[in-house]
Amino acid sequence: MRKTRAAGALALGATVALLAAGCSGGSGEGGSDGDVTMTFWHNSTTGPGKAYWEDTVAAFEAANPGVTIEVQSIQNEDMDGKLQTALNSGDAPDIFMARGGGKLADVVEAGQIMDLTDTIDDATKAAVGDAGLSALTVDGKIYGMPTSILPGGIYYSQDLFDEAGITETPTTVAELDDVVSDLKAADIAPIALGGKDAWPAAHWYYFFALRECSQETLEAAAVSRSFDDECWLAAGEDLQELSATEPFQDGYLTATAQQGAGSSAGLIANHKAAMELMGAWNPGVIAGLTPDQKPLKDLGWFPFPATDGGAGDPAAFMGGVDGYSCFVEAPPECAEFLNFFMQKEYQEKYAEAFVTLPASKEAQSVVTDPALKSVLEAYNAAPYVSVWLDTLYGQNVGNALNGSVVELLAGDGDPQSIVDAVNAAAAME
Repeated sequence: MRKTRAAGALALGATVALLAAGCSGGSGEGGSDGDVTMTFWHNSTTGPGKAYWEDTVAAFEAANPGVTIEVQSIQNEDMDGKLQTALNSGDAPDIFMARGGGKLADVVEAGQIMDLTDTIDDATKAAVGDAGLSALTVDGKIYGMPTSILPGGIYYSQDLFDEAGITETPTTVAELDDVVSDLKAADIAPIALGGKDAWPAAHWYYFFALRECSQETLEAAAVSRSFDDECWLAAGEDLQELSATEPFQDGYLTATAQQGAGSSAGLIANHKAAMELMGAWNPGVIAGLTPDQKPLKDLGWFPFPATDGGAGDPAAFMGGVDGYSCFVEAPPECAEFLNFFMQKEYQEKYAEAFVTLPASKEAQSVVTDPALKSVLEAYNAAPYVSVWLDTLYGQNVGNALNGSVVELLAGDGDPQSIVDAVNAAAAME
């Protein structure tokens, strides 16, 4: 995301060069006059998000004469693949998105990312707190600067719920089934899903796993690389049972998540579907797809419902932290830029531009969107928070997981095939 999943998280590479001072300056280019040029890849291709980064970069350049940042915005769904290719080639951008979990650990192990532990301002560390920084920490060292917290849950249209006579949001999967039935009876598509992008479909399995598996089981699998606990199969069975109720819009397997009016977010934005399971970047994405390109006034939110008898805490959260990192060979100005945009002023502007939850607690007072305020309240009370499973378990396992979930929804797989696919992917590492 993820995030936009966000995000959350790439087409031009940076040239490895030496700074004028004669020392290795990483991928940032240094001229004979001491000027520094860095490349920056982010995933905000349109609207206020793109404008935010353009304005923030301009402000940093104005405050740091001689520093130039070349910005490249990339479609979110292309992010991971292009970045991985660039990192593996050694021709990576100086500043790039970081997601945490196993994906971050792989980049750290490959020696492709800068250790930021001693370069993050104390004020920033205090404002973000241990929870935000821990998501971008590997073996006690910090490798990324979090910009937003992106817990997941179900966004819904209050107007469509009212039209279907639904007076309360569901707290259990059984109640969710009832809501789906009521919406279908009112000729309303119950759940929007961008199955073409895979990860939005897999979110449903992730959350069923969060409810079926204990925190210890989720965390242990990241180390053991084994997914044989019965809860993994139970999560697939939960998803299969949900799918059997036909809750998703027509054509959901070929729909995208965030691109245009026909995407799952676009269906919510235009009242063509009632619900979508997504991270906290979703209100901003939806706002960009409404007819007036403003936040959806009737957008609400509720936590993922509890399963019957699952070992997971029903109040537990899953989500991510979007952040930015520096290529291992980037110049020192890269870390300076990360500290710059984490100032309260720019975190507030970030929250407003992306209609999301800023990582800095100092800036969270600017959150006014009702859905996001509900997310923040529940998130702050959560007993624990897991990162997205494709992030937690790394790219290979994540890709196998996401693909096998889509196969189940398409009728080409079953709950056991999901378990088999992720175990096979883990065994190859």
